[in-house]
Amino acid sequence: MKNRSLVSITDYSKEEILRILDLAADFEANPNQPLMRDKVVATLFFEPSTRTRLSFETAINRLGARIIGFSDSSSSSTTKGETLKDTIKMVSNYADLIVMRHPLEGSARYASEQSLVPIINAGDGANQHPSQTLLDLYSIKKTQGKLDNLNIFMVGDLKYGRTVHSLLMALSHFNPVFHFVSPVELAIPQEYKIFLNERDIPFFESTTMDELDQADILYMTRVQKERFSDPMEYERVKNAFVLKNKMLKNTRDNLKVLHPLPRVNEIDVKVDSNPKAYYFQQAKNGVYTRMAIIAAIMGLK
Repeated sequence: MKNRSLVSITDYSKEEILRILDLAADFEANPNQPLMRDKVVATLFFEPSTRTRLSFETAINRLGARIIGFSDSSSSSTTKGETLKDTIKMVSNYADLIVMRHPLEGSARYASEQSLVPIINAGDGANQHPSQTLLDLYSIKKTQGKLDNLNIFMVGDLKYGRTVHSLLMALSHFNPVFHFVSPVELAIPQEYKIFLNERDIPFFESTTMDELDQADILYMTRVQKERFSDPMEYERVKNAFVLKNKMLKNTRDNLKVLHPLPRVNEIDVKVDSNPKAYYFQQAKNGVYTRMAIIAAIMGLK
């Protein structure tokens, strides 16, 4: 993992994924480890972010490194017409590592090919979000005690949801059964069905949330307004699924509700106090997991 970019979750083997989760547990037990006092990390967020940016910057601070970069591309030279290639080549002269979020699919891979230092993909359009996937895996392992042989329900925007795409690819190492619940317009893309079929991983598709009693993990997602070119299409599907407490009544005791956040109204706020709700703890786990990713890439652990 040392000096390697993390662009897609497929960049890591099963063994490397498990190693990151072990490192995350180490950082959770001892979150202040200034292993990067002499390092500089650039955070380049060409697209808005709260949890991902702040958890990365918290992780960087807890590791003792200094941060440069921007949280709004309007404050960068892209407003003057500078290309992504030139931005990356310039910034990689200044930093030891770059964390980047960008709205275009494939931008992180392209950046990794131009950069002199490793790139961590913090989300590239509707494509991939590998650090979110690793914190999701850490959350699943913490709550279930394992990653193998779980029933995973993914609900909501499965078409544009990059967190869903990355997570199903990572979980393919662990013999899951997937249940995809979405409006027809937001169904899981065909390429991911092919991916699962090639690996003999069973999955089921539904347009209703009628079988939650089978779920070990319920992974809710918001309908992402920013991915829609047609506002009428967004309005038609934005409230397709709303999770309420009564829907969790007869579910398994071990069930945990995850969500990459932010939510809009797909989880009723009354669910927040339900012991099966885990999404705020899940977000907290992001700091430890991102510390683990950075430490592994920098060869510090």
